[in-house]
Order: sequence, then C-alpha cells, then structure tokens
Amino acid sequence: MTAGHHPATPVEDTDGTRVIWLLVGSAFVMILNETIILVALPAVIADLGVPVTTAQWLTSGFLLTMAVVIPITGFLLQRFPPRGVYLTSMALFCSGTLLAALAPGFGVLMTGRIVQAAGTAVMVPLLMTSVIRLVPAERRGAMMGTITVVIAVAPAVGPTVSGLILSVFGWRVTFWAVLPIALLALAAGARWLRVTSETRHVPLDLVSVPLTIVAFGGIVWGLTAVGESARGHSPVPVWLPIVVGVVAMVAFVARQLRLQREERALLDLRPLAHRAFAVPVVLMALTFMALFGVLILMPLYLQDVLGAAPFVTGLVLLPGGLVMGLLGPIVGRLYDRYGVRPLAIPGAAVAAGALWAFVTLDASSSLWQLVAMHVVLVIGVSFMITPLMTDALGQLPTGMDAHGSAIVATLQQVAGAAGTALFVTVMALASTGAGAGADADGARVAFLTAALIATAAAPLTLFTGARSREPAVARPG
Repeated sequence: MTAGHHPATPVEDTDGTRVIWLLVGSAFVMILNETIILVALPAVIADLGVPVTTAQWLTSGFLLTMAVVIPITGFLLQRFPPRGVYLTSMALFCSGTLLAALAPGFGVLMTGRIVQAAGTAVMVPLLMTSVIRLVPAERRGAMMGTITVVIAVAPAVGPTVSGLILSVFGWRVTFWAVLPIALLALAAGARWLRVTSETRHVPLDLVSVPLTIVAFGGIVWGLTAVGESARGHSPVPVWLPIVVGVVAMVAFVARQLRLQREERALLDLRPLAHRAFAVPVVLMALTFMALFGVLILMPLYLQDVLGAAPFVTGLVLLPGGLVMGLLGPIVGRLYDRYGVRPLAIPGAAVAAGALWAFVTLDASSSLWQLVAMHVVLVIGVSFMITPLMTDALGQLPTGMDAHGSAIVATLQQVAGAAGTALFVTVMALASTGAGAGADADGARVAFLTAALIATAAAPLTLFTGARSREPAVARPG
C-alpha cells in the first residue's frame, strides 16, 4: 500500500489516537496498581498476620513476574495480533485484581499479584509498538513525551490513592477500586482496538523461561530468607535458594549465549559486550535497587515508626513522584543539549547525598524532613535514569536496540525486586523491636545500606558518555 491522499485518512488518524489513549489509560491503571500496595503493606501485615519480610513479596514478586514476562513480550507481539495481546493482558490483570480483592489469606493475595503482573508486563511494550505503527513519524516524539509523563505520574499517585482509600476503608478496597476501571478498559478494547499487523511464526525457547524464574526468584528469595531466618520464619536454609538461583543464572546466561548465535535467544545478551551500554545499565540497575528499596521502606517507617496515618503517608510520597514526572521532559531536552555525563554525575551525587540524609532519621523526625529528602532523591534519580537509558540504547550498533531495550526493562524489574528484598531483610535483621513491622533502628540501617550502594555506584558516572558507537555493519547478518 502506498502513502498518499485517501478519503479514509482522517478517520484512521482519529481511530489511531483513540487506540493510543486507550492503551495509555490501561498502562496508567496497571502502573498505578504497581505502587498502590506500598502504603497498604502495614495494614496487610496486621490483618493477615505475616512478617514484613513475607509481605514485601507483594512488591518484589510483582516485579520479578514482570522481569520474567517482559523478555517474552517480543515473541508475543510478533506471534499474535495486538488486539489479542491487549485483551489477554487486560483479562489477566482483571482476574488478578479480583483474586487479590477476594483473597482469604496471603497465598491467594500473592497469586493475584502475580497474575496482575503477568498482564502488566505486556502492556507497555504493546503501547510503544502501537505508537510506532499508528502515529506518524513527525508526531511520534511528542506522543512519546506525553506517554512518558503519564507513565511517570502513575506510580507517584498510587500511594496517595491508596492512602486515601485506607483512611476510610480496608486494604482490599485498593483492589476493588481499580477493578471497574480495568473492566471498562477491557470492554473498550474489545470494542475499539483494531491495529493492523503482520504476525509471523517465531520460536520461543521453553527452557529459558523456567530458568529465568528459578534464577531471579532464587536470588531474591534467598535475600528474603536471611531476614525470615533471623526471626524464625524461614522454612529453608538461607543459602539454598541463593545457590540454586546463581546456578540457574549461570545456566540461563550460557544458554542465551548459545541460542543468540542462531537468533533464538529469549534475552539476547550481545549488547552487554559494549562498554558504552553495559556501564549505564549497571548504574541504572543499582539506582533502581536503591530507589525501590526506599519506596518500600518509607511507608513502613512513616506508619510504624512515626505513627502517620495511611492518607498522610500517601501525601508525603506524592510531591517526589510528581516532581519525577514533571522533570522527565525537561531532563530529556537537557540530555539532547548536553549529553549524559553533565547530568548523570551531579544526579548521582545528589541521590547519594539524599540517601545519606535518610540515615539521620529517627523516631522524632518530622514529615517535612521526609518530603524534602524524597524530593531531593527523585531529582537526583531523574537526572540519571533518562539520560543513562537514552545514551545506553543510542550507543548500540544498528539492529541491537530492541535487544538492549529488553535487557534494560528486565534488569529494572529484577533490580527493583532485589532492592525491595534486600532492604526489608536488612531492616528486619537490624530492628530491635519485637513487632512485625519497622522500627527506627532497623529503618536507619536499611537506609544506610541504600546510601552505601548509591555512593559506591556514583564513580561509574565518570565512565559514561564515551562516544564509542560502532558502525551499523558491526553486527553480522
């Protein structure tokens, strides 16, 4: 089909815009759900009688599931039409949300979160692919900028929405509130979503998928088991899941290295051979580890140590999240003008400084201190993430950007899950109180761990920004 004047063009453009905003709305609800549980964790711990090291799986398990599913999305989007992928994604999300809302105990609640995550993992790649297919090239940048702001604001308002709900209702209503919106999106998708695409038969390595589950899950479970063991809750030796996870990770990497020679790898690792890609990716992983750790520690600290109400907790987290959303486009323009290093170096210093400030918190700290520290932290992180991600993917030889995107997305989720497990475990080990939640001593040591990781990572920013782009022919056909 050739481009040209066609009477149906305006209608197609309108339909394309409607589909894009349907996908944006769906992604917003799903990402909102990712953080809506954070403020509810103390209520879940009290209601279901589980220790904090177990409750944190509602976050880390969600992130781990996304880490496992994201590499499969490339296969799904090539093998099946967008309409079918969308409806399956939303149906999974709705089913998981219903299951979580009705959960009689922690096991069913955790299952619901996993099902939710399986649906969520597919939505953002589907959204980005649809933008490329439906939005003209001259409007694509503006649309991507809008999408970035929407997606960045969703996790920011999640804790506030949750706090508002918890100030009147129980934690289950956080899921009941999301369900009708998700069902409406599912119905709208069934009615409107029509995206033309060509599908093709592509192989899926059925050995790599369970290896990722055992590798990522084993390492994170092992980190959690340390804290559970200290409080007498761990059902297995603490070293066992870590050893199993490391062995599975070695097997996974070895298998990908072999399969990528035949273009059949689940997660093609060739981009990691390029230093200009590998260094920013390691920096991003460490930054996400610290950020997600703080995001789960703050609600526990606010409610268990300072005695703040859930709604107040949500309000404390809101300014930092909104600042991150607003800074997204600004930092993007600054990167276009100045490159990565002038932004990432001060960003890393500011983020590390903010985390050292968190170490000074105690049982008498004010809410305004936390608001200020959180805002400063996200300013530092914002000046790192977008420039590092853009530069890392931009440095790859032609044809490897899709593989690089898959690696970045997967490592973000794994780092977030590992950070959540690590910092909650450290907090549990260092807490001197007998309760299931946080205390000031445990929170301080957990924040100290995050500060040490950020400080150790900061010097890596000096090695970013080297223009070592290889020519397009560098990749063998």
